[in-house]
Amino acid sequence: MGFHSLSSGVLDRTIRQLEEKVLEGSWGQSARLPAERTLAETLGVSRSTVREAIQRLVSKGMLETKRGSGVYVVQKQTARLSAPWLQLVAENPPLRLETLEFRLVFECAAARFAAQRAAPEELHRLESILVKMRDAVAAHDVDAEAIVDGEFHTALTAASHNRMLDQFYASVITMLREHIAANTFDATLNNSNAAIQSIMRLNQHESIFFAVRDRNPDAAQQAMHAHIAFVGKQFEPGFHQ
Repeated sequence: MGFHSLSSGVLDRTIRQLEEKVLEGSWGQSARLPAERTLAETLGVSRSTVREAIQRLVSKGMLETKRGSGVYVVQKQTARLSAPWLQLVAENPPLRLETLEFRLVFECAAARFAAQRAAPEELHRLESILVKMRDAVAAHDVDAEAIVDGEFHTALTAASHNRMLDQFYASVITMLREHIAANTFDATLNNSNAAIQSIMRLNQHESIFFAVRDRNPDAAQQAMHAHIAFVGKQFEPGFHQ
């Protein structure tokens, strides 16, 4: 029974990782996926797991197989999957405050569940992302910091092991990553305290990770709330640290 649960968990994570790459446009419209062997090595799973995950996504209409050619991303995937409300959001982009309010609800819940359910390999991924974030902050590399910030929140949501949260996040991931990156750049622009605030954001992400690693749902939720509240305060008139 334990082996079955582990195998199911590995398969679910592999499906999510492939699905995320499709939704992010990592391979592009109508693009051919890398070979099974390459995907297995990249994701750290067996070829049979990759094969099964691909079949699941073929069944969902996200991928298609072409005999003698390979596996391809279904054309116009983003448009086909987009719900009507996503089209409305695209036509009427939310204000920064509205997006922060949404993240307070969504990501605080994700952090709480991650503290209860994160697998060892997911904790390791979060820790690896934090190493990259520390390097980016130390080098004052705003581009790198913005990228790994988005990676951290994506990995945390995956670690929540809630399919609804994961699917919902995948549907708005482009918008949220743009939001996170914009916050990082805007908070840095013409700001004499930018370096200090970058360190503070790093410390906040570390606090979230420590709470998740220590299996403390309340602390994880509070740490995420504190982080998003801080992000919002950076743009308030007269904010100083």
